[in-house]
Amino acid sequence: MTDVSVKTQLADAMAQDFERDLSRDGVAPEKIEAQIKRSKNRIASAPVVILLCLDMSEMDSYPDEKRQNAERTMAMQSVAAAGLQLLLAAHAEGLGGVWVCSPLFAQETIQKSLKLPASWEPQGMFFVGYPDELPKSKTMKDLQSLIEWL
Repeated sequence: MTDVSVKTQLADAMAQDFERDLSRDGVAPEKIEAQIKRSKNRIASAPVVILLCLDMSEMDSYPDEKRQNAERTMAMQSVAAAGLQLLLAAHAEGLGGVWVCSPLFAQETIQKSLKLPASWEPQGMFFVGYPDELPKSKTMKDLQSLIEWL
């Protein structure tokens, strides 16, 4: 999505769900307002917003719950792998990208707002553009501390 009106419409629709959920959680009104403002700004101001969706309509179907759940997990992993590749490709082109999972909390709202097919389940959203500044490098854990050799 690059059209400001589409991004703003999406941000406004998602904000309604976000506000409802935060209110139910007992978050203070001023904190809710600040979080919603930040969320709406991130969506509307991003040069490009990419929505990743899961579509189970062409996946295999199984009569038992165990294999059907495995098929769904495999599909979700595929969406995540595609998202990672997209971020790597954007980085290779000098673009910055941020991955947010907020669509998981507003799937139906997003489907309605963007008039998506019912089988498209929003999973993640990327904000992509040329960075204003390069982020500072983070201290990473030592690789050996994360590996257990068996």
